Amino acid sequence: MAGSLCRLLEPLIARSPPPPPPASLPRVWRSVGRPPSGGLGLGSRRSFALRPPPAARPGSWGELGPGGLGVGVGMALGLALGLRQHFSSCLRSECREETGDEEEEEERQQQQQQRQQHIPVPQPAAVAFSSAIKNSRDLLRRIKDEMAAPGIIVGVSVDGKEVWAEGLGYADVENRVLCKPETVMRIASISKSLSMAAIAKLWEEGKLDLDAPVQKYVPEFPEKEYEGEKVTITTRLLVSHLSGIRHYEKDVNKIKEQKEKRNKLIKVGSSIQDSKDRKSVEGTREKPEGTEKGQSEGGTKSEIKENEGKSLQKKEFEHEEYYMKERFENVTKSLKLFQDDPLVFSPGTQFLYSTHGWTLLSAVVERVAGQNFLEFMKKLFRDIGMLRTVPEEHEPIIYNRSRYYFYNKKGYLINCPYVDNSYKWAGGGFLSTVQDLLKFGNAMLYSYQSKHFQKGDHRHLPGYLKPETIKMLWTPVEKTELAWDKDGTYAMGWGVIEQKQKYGQCRQQHHYLTHTGGAVGASSVLLVLPEDIYTAALPEEAEVPPRGIVVTILCNMQSASLNSTALQIALEFYKVKTNKNHNI
Repeated sequence: MAGSLCRLLEPLIARSPPPPPPASLPRVWRSVGRPPSGGLGLGSRRSFALRPPPAARPGSWGELGPGGLGVGVGMALGLALGLRQHFSSCLRSECREETGDEEEEEERQQQQQQRQQHIPVPQPAAVAFSSAIKNSRDLLRRIKDEMAAPGIIVGVSVDGKEVWAEGLGYADVENRVLCKPETVMRIASISKSLSMAAIAKLWEEGKLDLDAPVQKYVPEFPEKEYEGEKVTITTRLLVSHLSGIRHYEKDVNKIKEQKEKRNKLIKVGSSIQDSKDRKSVEGTREKPEGTEKGQSEGGTKSEIKENEGKSLQKKEFEHEEYYMKERFENVTKSLKLFQDDPLVFSPGTQFLYSTHGWTLLSAVVERVAGQNFLEFMKKLFRDIGMLRTVPEEHEPIIYNRSRYYFYNKKGYLINCPYVDNSYKWAGGGFLSTVQDLLKFGNAMLYSYQSKHFQKGDHRHLPGYLKPETIKMLWTPVEKTELAWDKDGTYAMGWGVIEQKQKYGQCRQQHHYLTHTGGAVGASSVLLVLPEDIYTAALPEEAEVPPRGIVVTILCNMQSASLNSTALQIALEFYKVKTNKNHNI
């Protein structure tokens, strides 16, 4: 109320120029008392009272006679005008305080509205999965707190319908911008799965031969030798990381030493496991010679892979090529980073995860498609409906783009340095949202299952890829490994975990597809859990694919392991979905 009165009176006071104070002003000040230091009391917490004038004597200036009214009005006017400057400054001060309070309250309301906007409104499809959402949200919050991640976003779809998308924490810590489903983040190596769809499309159209030497399409790439013999690198070998092209480690000898050491540990671990199995069968307690030493140095293959993955994750971001700032005009020019380096092994004989191999693949796509690689990928994104998936470029205005963070050696959260990813578009250079990645996962799942839902004369729309094509992409390839999931192997642009159960009433390993990503200031995962359409009790409305669960998680902090979290979330929804179908 005080603020409103201030705003009404201030213009009136401002219009009157301050006249010289009347001569009687000192007498008036003595009569009324000086105003307190806090202001005139109007709108302030303190006030003062005018002392009543002495009783008027007949004929004096205070008597209400013919001239008394004029004297009284003049004194009042003089008092008001004499105090104008102080009164006006007090009013303005009060108004500023009032305005400041209003601005603070408005800011608090805006933050509250922002938080409310980011809380997903339950959709009809999501109501049935409320328990899975609750449990998964609790899990995600725990994981976020354990990692001390600034922000994390999750998206889940069931049978092609988005049932949960939510952001926790901040996309921009400095400006207090909250994460939300529309937040755009680096997806890192999930870019490989997107690029694989483009490669598969060209192969379907008969434009690309997967088994032809890459020099057929990219003659600039030099022919390779290994230990004095000419060898051939093909597209098929590149998409499964079997080409022998290095990753970010430049020292080939160091890579070979690491692989040899790892293979020895696996061999020792396998020997120990065989001894344990024989001991169990023979029923003897005799320990094989060197068992205790072997247990300390070796381990099972899955244990070694898991420990190696954790170790590599810590050292991964020490490589200088992660922090490149050079801008490459096209993918062909980026080949100069590695094209003259020696191969780590003969192509097709071993597995070595290589992002540079996918840079060579982008050059193949560009030549086969007859257009710029990024333009070809943008068309793919439009066809699938991924309207917020774009190459990471510094100049364009990208709404809802996140900032990226990591912890320094002192444990402080700091901004990541600027990097230019133009040298690895296909292997890790795209930005996206969880909602777009759900669309991509469901497009691939639809393609995988569409053949099995064609009944009689009723035909569905074709998938983006043919069922036979996506089946080829999701079939495990020999001699490959999967660093982020000890139960899996690599296929073609995807990691694959096959369905398996070793013992009755024990752990059942589900069939799912996955790809994780790690970039400067970012971590990601995309996981597809197809429904077993051959054995599942499908409800009557299950006439249209896709059938299954897709989970994706994005985080604006590097070195965050998210695959196991995505799998746990997928299984939460799988449990509810299975119970729901059984109750129909």
